[in-house]
Amino acid sequence: MKKVYLDNGATTMLDPNVIKAMMPYFNVKYGNASSTHLFGEEAKEALERSRQIIAKSINARPDEIIFTSGGTESNNFALKSIAFTNKDKGKHIIVSKVEHKCIMNSCKWLEKQGFNITYLNVDKEGFVNPDEFDKAITDKTILVSIIHGNNEVGTINDLKKLGEICKKHNVYFHTDACQSYTKTELNVKKQNIDLITLNAHKIHGPKGIGVLYIKKGTKIKTWQHGGDHEFGLRAGTENIHGIVGFAEAVKIAMNKKYINYMAKLRDKLIKGVLEIPEVKLNGPTGDKRLCNNANFSFKGIEGEAIGGYLNNKGIASSTGSACSAKTLEPSYVLIAIGLSPEQANSSLRLTLSRFTTEEEIDYTLKVLPEIVKSLRKISPFWKE
Repeated sequence: MKKVYLDNGATTMLDPNVIKAMMPYFNVKYGNASSTHLFGEEAKEALERSRQIIAKSINARPDEIIFTSGGTESNNFALKSIAFTNKDKGKHIIVSKVEHKCIMNSCKWLEKQGFNITYLNVDKEGFVNPDEFDKAITDKTILVSIIHGNNEVGTINDLKKLGEICKKHNVYFHTDACQSYTKTELNVKKQNIDLITLNAHKIHGPKGIGVLYIKKGTKIKTWQHGGDHEFGLRAGTENIHGIVGFAEAVKIAMNKKYINYMAKLRDKLIKGVLEIPEVKLNGPTGDKRLCNNANFSFKGIEGEAIGGYLNNKGIASSTGSACSAKTLEPSYVLIAIGLSPEQANSSLRLTLSRFTTEEEIDYTLKVLPEIVKSLRKISPFWKE
């Protein structure tokens, strides 16, 4: 059976060059970066070299890069530590209604600890309105967290505009950039960002490694206690092979030719799928959308059913974010952009990568219309 992986929003394959860069740190240069002997020094050197590569990619300082276990930990760290460190100033936090689940659940937990959360509406394409954003900030607001590239519908928010508003109000600005990192511009100085969440496994790096960028001078305390690792902000022996793999993945992914390649394939995929009757593209078009993301609603049939039939043909897809895939509830992201529960449940997310081929897109466009046609024939919700 032909196998086509179109669920790169969930995770990506490891680039062979990333594997090659990581290998020595499993069994040759395997020291603890806190140790003072030769093995430890080798690990420390790799750690700091990797930190510099990632810092440079977002125009940050190396000592502003804190390694974590991934995007979920970085988001939890950013929200919870900023909240408790700055609660004397206020207990108001602002997020959008289309944040990743780890942000939303962190906010629910913070509400139980006495914090007030404002959940901003988004428009039909998933964008935060800067004027509404500005008006939501009060003298008790301590933190704003707005996702950069949305994991479900691919919306790329204007960080520069939002960052300027936060700077004007002297409020910390955090963004979850796990999906957008290396796919569109991230510049901490130009965009006035105080904290950024990044991870490796969305860009052909290893799972289990992430970063929280923390701007120098940010009032934040450690959230994980132990030793003095990561400038005293995140205790725990550093995952050196993962960190080396992350940095290598960044070096490769920063090549703009990959962005152009993915955008071209994405546009071909969108054009082909929209030729199927009664199909709607969810989210924006063109450069306002992540170069690898396509999300559709198919009238009269469920996305889960389409995904199951695609899987039988060897094509991997998703009905939303990987963290929500096992729930029967409609996607809160799709509801937030104005879809009905029926439309949300009829959605399918197809996400590609630089390893996706045009042949694979052609195969998908050959198989998908027939699947939709056959499912509509047996659907009680479909009328010709």
